[in-house]
Amino acid sequence: MANPGYGKRLAADEFPRVEADFAHLPPRAAELASLIDRLPEGSAMGYKTLAATHPVYGQQACRSALKELTDAGHLRLVKEHLTLGDSTMRWVTRTYWSRIRRSDVWWAEFVRRVHGVDVTVLGRAGLARVDDADEPAPAPLPSPSEAYGVLARLGRTEPRMTLSAADCAALEPLACEWLARGATHNHLTQALTAGLPSPVHSPAAIARTRLENKMPPKSTAGTGRARVNKIVMICAGCDADETTTKLTNGLCAACRKELDREPECDATWPPVGYVPDTFRAAPIEYVVNHHLRADEARIAAGLPPRGRG
Repeated sequence: MANPGYGKRLAADEFPRVEADFAHLPPRAAELASLIDRLPEGSAMGYKTLAATHPVYGQQACRSALKELTDAGHLRLVKEHLTLGDSTMRWVTRTYWSRIRRSDVWWAEFVRRVHGVDVTVLGRAGLARVDDADEPAPAPLPSPSEAYGVLARLGRTEPRMTLSAADCAALEPLACEWLARGATHNHLTQALTAGLPSPVHSPAAIARTRLENKMPPKSTAGTGRARVNKIVMICAGCDADETTTKLTNGLCAACRKELDREPECDATWPPVGYVPDTFRAAPIEYVVNHHLRADEARIAAGLPPRGRG
């Protein structure tokens, strides 16, 4: 997990996962996308962290895959200038993730809507929807209660926990208290769907027991409040922001050129022996024939040189 307030953030509520979610991506990017998609909100997802936990891909492969996911519309990096509850200000970098591939227009509108939002409740309040005509539109957030909506959507994540309208209404006060104490939609859903018994005889009874017994503690008033004063999108490759360079699908021209140089769908990139253009070749005088030096030392010591074919 990243430090509090950092790490993965969902750009929007989405439909349940299906097998074809990342079929449009190269194999390496598709595998990393599936891993990232299953990480809980707040997880660290930089290329170094992913490489440290992945059994196959190293840092360069993970870095390239993240750029591919950005280019495909699943990922955006932004910098937010925040005013905290104690009136201090600071810049933070956030990573927004979408299982549905989004267009540049969608992301630009999403970033515009984050401006002025109280990000301490971003995971609970959500943002107004903006979808391309050719993209599937997520179900709208219910009104007026966010807690009711989380309960009503449990069945999408875990069919065995499907609740009726009456069940949702009865459990709504408990769920509201969870959200009031700082729980996100994702935290509440995970608490109600993880580690279920088999079979599930009464989803409503299980939900009530968990809501009562796992109730999070009350947070300290005023702690961690933060509002976005300014927000800019940054390149997923080099962190250059959109005020200083033009970004296309979340990448600057230089990083896009670097990405285009890589062989498409090649999970082994970079190949063994690959040397970046920025590396300078060693001068010829520094190349040493170690076998010749060893033979010279043996002859100087009165020993015959080693025979070599």
